[in-house]
Amino acid sequence: MIADERIADYIRSLDRGNGPLLDQIEEEARREDVPIIRKETSAFLKTLIAACRPRRILEVGTAVGYSALLMCRVMPPECRITTIEKFPLRIEAARENFRLAGEEGRVELLEGDAEEILYTLDGPFDFIFMDAAKGQYIHWLPRVLELLGEGGILLSDNIFQDGDVVQSRFAVERRDRTIHKRMREYLFALTHDERLETSLLPVGDGAAVSVKIGSQGGRT
Repeated sequence: MIADERIADYIRSLDRGNGPLLDQIEEEARREDVPIIRKETSAFLKTLIAACRPRRILEVGTAVGYSALLMCRVMPPECRITTIEKFPLRIEAARENFRLAGEEGRVELLEGDAEEILYTLDGPFDFIFMDAAKGQYIHWLPRVLELLGEGGILLSDNIFQDGDVVQSRFAVERRDRTIHKRMREYLFALTHDERLETSLLPVGDGAAVSVKIGSQGGRT
């Protein structure tokens, strides 16, 4: 979603890879059209994790485990990831990838619908990564904010929907209008909630970084 594709290509050319296993997982996922984060977003995700050094991470949307393993590469040794996925084939692939990476002890994969699982979890989490069904972000947000600890970071991926989010709803194909409406509601909620400080960034297909600053917020 970076406006100048020359810049995006240049950024990708500087990517040093993530080791043989993760590079293979990435290659296979892109070949099979499995939704994983884009290269620019993966670098951004790793940088955030390295900077905030979380102890507990929640990921909504495991896919084949690629982003969870990216976080494992840079998170503190004592950190643990809880990740949620509902599609059986992806669950199977993710479990195998966690095994191959030797990260089964640091990643807990919960099987089922996030709408139900989120209400079975106990917070607080230091970092939450939203990368699942985009039309559900707005529905999950109240519970996600309950689970996010004060000072914690919420990273939401694919917020610009290949640029569609800035279009009028009538310029978007009819089948995409519901998700378009819900994403715009989600971004409004993130940027107008007094408990959050949010920045929307043109990284990959767009990323929202929200820091939970508490009910007071320190604003004057």
